[in-house]
Amino acid sequence: MKAVAYRQAGTIDRPDSLLDIDLPTPVATGRDLLIEVAAIAVNPVDTKIRKSAPPTPGTFKVLGWDAVGRVVAMGNEATTFHPGDEVWYAGSIARPGANSQFHLVDERLVGRKPRSLTDAEAAALPLTAITAWEMLFDRLDVRRVVPSAAEAILIVGGAGGVGSIAIQLARTLTDLTVIATASRPETAAWVRELGAHHVVDHSRPLADEVASLGIGAPAFVFSTTETHRHLGEIAKLIAPQGRFGLIDDPDSLDIIGFKRKAVSVHWELMFTRSLFETPDMGEQGRLLTEVARLVDAGRLRTTLTEVLRPINADNLRRAHAIIESGRARGKIVLEGFSQEN
Repeated sequence: MKAVAYRQAGTIDRPDSLLDIDLPTPVATGRDLLIEVAAIAVNPVDTKIRKSAPPTPGTFKVLGWDAVGRVVAMGNEATTFHPGDEVWYAGSIARPGANSQFHLVDERLVGRKPRSLTDAEAAALPLTAITAWEMLFDRLDVRRVVPSAAEAILIVGGAGGVGSIAIQLARTLTDLTVIATASRPETAAWVRELGAHHVVDHSRPLADEVASLGIGAPAFVFSTTETHRHLGEIAKLIAPQGRFGLIDDPDSLDIIGFKRKAVSVHWELMFTRSLFETPDMGEQGRLLTEVARLVDAGRLRTTLTEVLRPINADNLRRAHAIIESGRARGKIVLEGFSQEN
C-alpha cells in the first residue's frame, strides 16, 4: 500500500522530511478495524513529532491522526462496525498514523461519519472535536457554575483548528458567552462566522481587551496556543475560582499567579485515553458519533479551509509548512491517494 512517512526527524525544508513509500497492508486482529483511508487532516501534533521523534533505526514513521474512510475488515473481537461502514476517528499516537492507504484503529476510538459531509469536510474534525469536547466538558466542566464569575469562556487562538470547533461546541451546547482571540482581519471574521459573541486581539494585553467588553471576569479560559506569552494576562483576567485549560507545550509554566484566585489548571491531551487504554476510551467513539449527529442536524459545521489532492509527500510537506508558519486558519485536509503506481 502507498504511504507517506519519514526515516529521519528534522525540519520540513529537507527533501527527505516526508517521503512517498510502499508498505505491507496491515491485517486486522482483536478489536481493530482495517480502514481504507479516503481523507486525512494535518495537525500541529504531526509537525511536532516529525521534527523531534525519530523512528526506530531502519524503519519509517507514518504520521496522521485525523482520518475518514471505509471499514474493509474487522478483527475477531470487533463488534461495533461492519465492512462498508463510513467512519471517522483520530486514533492513537502510540500506533502508526493514517497517512497510508489502509490503516488499523481500535473500534472504541471510531465514530460514524456525518452523512451530510464530504470525506474532506469530515476529515477536518475528529482530533480537534475530541480535544475541544474533552477540554470543555471533561476538564473545565463548563456546565458547573463558578460563583460570581461571568458565565463566559475566553478561547485563546480561536481561529485555529481546535479553537474553531471549541467556539461552536460552546455556542451549541452551553449558554456561555464566547470570547475568542484573533489578531488579523481574516481570522477575526472567521471566529465571528463560527459564532463567537466577542473577538479580542491577542497581540494586545488580554486583560485590558476582555475588561473593555464590560461583561466581567470570565469563569473559564481555554488556551490553545502561545500560553507562555499570555499566562500573566490570563491570571489577571480570569475570575476567582475560575478554571483554566491549555493544550500546547510551553517549555515551562509558572502558575503561581493563579494561587491567589484559587484557579484550577487543566491540561488536555486527546491521546491520553488511547495511550493508557483507560476503561473509558470508548467515550471517544461515542463522542464522535454525537458530533456527527450535531453536524447532520445543522448545529455544527466543518472547519475545513483548504483541500490538497492527492495524499502524497509533496502535499503533506506543503501542509506541514503552513501549520508551522503559525498562520493557519481552520483545517487543511488531504484527500485521495493517486491511482498511479
